[in-house]
Amino acid sequence: MTQDNEKLGTINRVNGCYEAQLERFLAHDQSVVWAMLIEPERMVEWLAPGEIELREGGVAKLNFIDSGIVIDSTVSEFEPPSLVEYSWGSPGEPTRPVRWETAAVAGGTRLTLTLQIPEDEDIARACAGWEAHLMMLLAAIEGVPIKFPFDRFQATREAYKSMIA
Repeated sequence: MTQDNEKLGTINRVNGCYEAQLERFLAHDQSVVWAMLIEPERMVEWLAPGEIELREGGVAKLNFIDSGIVIDSTVSEFEPPSLVEYSWGSPGEPTRPVRWETAAVAGGTRLTLTLQIPEDEDIARACAGWEAHLMMLLAAIEGVPIKFPFDRFQATREAYKSMIA
């Protein structure tokens, strides 16, 4: 993990929503990073048990067993090996797009996560949760999966709160 991987993302207001963008550099080939994002046996190491049907319009289901959160969504964009997007929610809930982009760069892959949530929701909590999951991704890709890092979640939530205050 590099120092850049500790930087917080950016938050902007766009069309009545918050839009956040978090970036990471992974010293791994794009195909390895892509597999972490879409293969069920890899996703469970850092995100949750589930599956993503690898096509636009496909099902995106994730089951966060410990918290009771179930994501039941549809893949809105899919361009392997560089883009997958689905909503972070379930039917009847507001659309909360989660967009994963990978780009091959010198020495590895640049991973960009863009998320949107309605302006009346807690963007600091959303960003902090994704910061924690990105830390889990970085550990899992190195072969040392970790449990959800609540300390990272709490620290980054406070930092993101100060960004939007």
